[in-house]
Amino acid sequence: MTIAHEEAVIDPAAVDAIFAQARTANSFTGEVTEEQAQAIYELTKFGPTAFNSQPLRVTYVRSDEARAKLVEALMPGNRAKTASAPLVAILSYDTDWAGQWDNFLPGYNAPKAMYDANPELAAATGNNNAHLQAGYFILAVRSLGFAAGPMTGADFGAIDEAFFPNGDQKSFLVVNIGQPAEDAWGEAKPKFSYQDVVRTV
Repeated sequence: MTIAHEEAVIDPAAVDAIFAQARTANSFTGEVTEEQAQAIYELTKFGPTAFNSQPLRVTYVRSDEARAKLVEALMPGNRAKTASAPLVAILSYDTDWAGQWDNFLPGYNAPKAMYDANPELAAATGNNNAHLQAGYFILAVRSLGFAAGPMTGADFGAIDEAFFPNGDQKSFLVVNIGQPAEDAWGEAKPKFSYQDVVRTV
């Protein structure tokens, strides 16, 4: 038991499954049903975002044709992982997320003008908040008993060209999802301690 287990309001087994014992998997087995894929998002959507903007978009890759396109855009060391995973998600952000303002923050659209006038700010806000949601996506995968294999080793320009040719989404992460296979991971790598990264001012 750690101080995190002692202070947590969830069961120690859940702490292990979501945080302490969870690892990035490199090989997978099993199946991820459509219901389970939906449940992953149903948990992800509760993560915080600026103005409740929710810019994350999830593209589940199931067909052989789409999987082949995605694998081709990955770094060589990542291709076998994605080719064999039961389910793969491309995480991206909606480039016109502010256009949904009346849907995610009805009754208060005054800040929208700031983003309409500054496309660079809008893009950065969409990207940053989608990354925040991506963390929740990984936790959601783990909370359902699956392993996640998030990867940035990819040509995201090629992924965008193949999957989002209209420019309406910008991809930034590929996540393999499934039950971990026997050889899913090697020896655990060291993590920085509280003293290494935290200071109080």
